[in-house]
Amino acid sequence: MGWYASVPHPYGCVLSKKVEGVIKMEIIEFDAKWEIPFKHSAGEHATKFFEGLKQKKILGVRCPSCKRVLVPPRAFCERCFVKTDEWVEVKDEGEVLTMTVTYMKFTGLPDPPYAVGIVKLDGADTGMLCFLGGVDLSDWRKVHEIFKPGSRVKAVWKEKPEGKITDILYFKPVR
Repeated sequence: MGWYASVPHPYGCVLSKKVEGVIKMEIIEFDAKWEIPFKHSAGEHATKFFEGLKQKKILGVRCPSCKRVLVPPRAFCERCFVKTDEWVEVKDEGEVLTMTVTYMKFTGLPDPPYAVGIVKLDGADTGMLCFLGGVDLSDWRKVHEIFKPGSRVKAVWKEKPEGKITDILYFKPVR
């Protein structure tokens, strides 16, 4: 009879290890919908980021070790594992790193088609996931040409920002 055991790993995490033998069985799958309303604490860094958005400002943090500017801000640099607390305002303009167009409906997202991309803002060293727009999205080939990597884009802001990520409606091409 086969079973899995939890064994300690030298770096402190627990891994599953297969122990002698295998049990073959058909896995049963079923469709389910699970909605769990909850409130999520934004934390110190995200709170300051959202406060900046309310003023149509995009804030990041500079790593004291590698000097990279992280946008959106993180409490620590994922490369250096050091705390970040030097705040930096970056431009609301930058370049597309990658993008895709979605033509399927997903719960909680806009009606398709819509484009999402990762944009590296001027003054930042990391990319930020965001909507891309301001163009006809029906022809994916044209959209991919307009928003190809390296293309310049600028934020289009909500008229009355509320301090939410949706204050940036989308990034449009800079011509």
